[in-house]
Amino acid sequence: MALLRSSDWSDTSPMVEGKGISMRYPQLADYQAWSELRGESRSFLSPWEPIWPADDLTRAAFRRRIKRYERDVREDQAYPFLIFRSEDGALIGGATLSNIRRGVAQACSLGYWVGERFTRQGYMTEAVSSMLPFVFETLKMHRVEAACLPNNEASKKLLRKSGFVEEGLARRYLRINGEWRDHILFAALVDDFS
Repeated sequence: MALLRSSDWSDTSPMVEGKGISMRYPQLADYQAWSELRGESRSFLSPWEPIWPADDLTRAAFRRRIKRYERDVREDQAYPFLIFRSEDGALIGGATLSNIRRGVAQACSLGYWVGERFTRQGYMTEAVSSMLPFVFETLKMHRVEAACLPNNEASKKLLRKSGFVEEGLARRYLRINGEWRDHILFAALVDDFS
């Protein structure tokens, strides 16, 4: 943990690596690739995400996002990652460990997104699986949770394949695309990977 808190945010070396992918903290220099991928994938992503602010894809909004990420990491509140394809460095998506709960819980929540042109190629499954050692060994979490809409078959399959176990339904759990929506809750425990 101390390594993460004292790390230089401008260091762009990968923090997590997997087969064919690498993940690291977002940088200001990622703005163009990030805004292009999110922009071209907007209609694909909108059904699964909160409503985007009107200025979401602007450089100013991205700068604010980076500042928030820096604060979150420094305060051990969240750990954001961008995911890159190893063969050419293309940005393919992102994942965030958030809602960090220390003490008796030692738990966090996982959220992720992938650009539409990179879906169904195994990148996100590899990214989620590769994050688990970071979650359990580096962050010392006991539990990582993820939630998805009941009709998101791709996400349910990804989570199961990555070792998450379905735990139940959370009614009107998150506000997605402007509506409070039920979510299926999944979790992986450190014990599942020991």
